[in-house]
Amino acid sequence: MRPSRPVGIVGYGAYIPMGRLRTSEICRVWGGEPPIEEKAVSAMDEDAVTIAVECARYALRRANIQPKELGAIYVGTESKPYAVKPCGTIVAEAIGASPQVAAADYEFACKAGTEAFQTCVALVSSGMVKYAMAIGADTAQGRPADPLEYTVACGGAAFIFGPRSEKTLAYLEGSYSYVTDTPDFWRRAHEIYPRHGGRFTGEPAYFKHIIEAARGLMAELGYGPNDFKYAVFHQPNVKFPIRVARMLGFGMDAIKPGLVVQHVGNTYAGSTPIGLAATLDQARCGDRILVVSYGSGAGSDAFSFVVEDRAEVPNRDPPVSLFISRKRYIDYATYIKHRGKILR
Repeated sequence: MRPSRPVGIVGYGAYIPMGRLRTSEICRVWGGEPPIEEKAVSAMDEDAVTIAVECARYALRRANIQPKELGAIYVGTESKPYAVKPCGTIVAEAIGASPQVAAADYEFACKAGTEAFQTCVALVSSGMVKYAMAIGADTAQGRPADPLEYTVACGGAAFIFGPRSEKTLAYLEGSYSYVTDTPDFWRRAHEIYPRHGGRFTGEPAYFKHIIEAARGLMAELGYGPNDFKYAVFHQPNVKFPIRVARMLGFGMDAIKPGLVVQHVGNTYAGSTPIGLAATLDQARCGDRILVVSYGSGAGSDAFSFVVEDRAEVPNRDPPVSLFISRKRYIDYATYIKHRGKILR
């Protein structure tokens, strides 16, 4: 899919909570081997909405536009603080974009944020709005002792899309979506924690969808792996994105800038957007970036962005690396208290 008129990213911002839980601390309680070093965990007063608001404010400042200029705000998340009440309206009100703005929440597991990318691009390309904001943010949940408990984390990133101009940081060449009914991960009504299909989540789910979306996009654009300087893949753990990169023909140098899962964890809907933000923090004019998300259920969105010279202008907002280095460690008892894992 290609926009009918040029569209690009005019601003972006990320936010990762300061709290950290070492996975060795989880192993101390439940056993096993640490799959990553540590994961970001939210404080008592943080949730998907507060994370989204922080991301949105940084994105607005980077874009140097007024909140009222936003025509749409879409929040992708699977950890909404309300079962019935949109996050998008809260974010719009908090950043001063309401009331004349479209707002909604997106759900597609870990690709909810990039699903919002697609809608924002379409709205801007059609001329219906000048600027649209897409956010992927989560305070991911995992059942105690479940494999997810060792990697699921908290964080998010926001991106503002607008017509290609002197404000553009990176323009979009095209996108490609690939979806099937592959039930590798789910949560039914009234259940507290999601369930997953174990090994089934790998070959027929994550790898198949990312590979098909990436190859589909490259075929449409006439590109191969060597045409991209960087590649960003969804990061449920450390092994999967490295393995899928090699399967597609990308080397480690291409994926390292956006590979933040080792120190942050799987931020679900925020995973791919944070990886893209971390890559844009380091990219230079002319660099082409492949971005491929994955969401259980299942599907992937693939995008090709080309960095513009404005991306090299010094930015006073914190890069993703600062959020990774800024940390405060807590123990497992504090963690389960903050996450409400003890029902009273």
